[in-house]
Amino acid sequence: MRSLALFLLGTILFVYGAYTSLLVLPASPSPSLENNYRVIFFHVPSAVTSFLAFTLTLVFSILYLLKRKESYDVYAVTSAKAGLFLITAALISGSVWAKVAWGSYWNWDPRETAVLILWFVYVAYFALRASIEDNEVKARNSAVFSIFGYATIPLSYLSSFIGFSLHPSTKELKIGLDVGSTLGIMMLAFILLFISYFLIESRAESLKLMLDELEIEKSSLGGENHG
Repeated sequence: MRSLALFLLGTILFVYGAYTSLLVLPASPSPSLENNYRVIFFHVPSAVTSFLAFTLTLVFSILYLLKRKESYDVYAVTSAKAGLFLITAALISGSVWAKVAWGSYWNWDPRETAVLILWFVYVAYFALRASIEDNEVKARNSAVFSIFGYATIPLSYLSSFIGFSLHPSTKELKIGLDVGSTLGIMMLAFILLFISYFLIESRAESLKLMLDELEIEKSSLGGENHG
């Protein structure tokens, strides 16, 4: 019920924010941007929410290593799934922005490059999990991997401050009240939708694991009775 309420609220805010950003707000006074600046209403929330998701993966990975509770591994993986989806969306929308603002979809800008490294790290996280059959070994190894892999998050954020970067830093951004409030609504919508997904998916994965364990127990009991 709680996850459904969050999903509905997030969807309402998303629809309102998307409508406002795409149809209500005026075009940019900059001839080179015009309506293309509207991509920031999807790019920024995707990036910020992905950082939140990966941070939760870090927290739950640490908790798993400390407590060895399978549920923490489920939470870590669920957050990482959402984070990878969102950072992919941020990369794609950022490339669209780059084409308009800088003339090319990809410029090997420090921020672009750092986020691409981040993307590969979390793709490798899932590749690692897929390569291990034993659930306990899988959870332990991927937890350790995600702790070290998290270094790509601050690297991605700080990359625009390291040397020359085409990507604007937060200090350089100047937005009006209408744009700022709409961007805030979209960020809240993305976060609520992420939380609702996290609650629903982690519950589904936990149930799946429980059913798998029951099936294994049933098979063992069947084998003993047959013997």
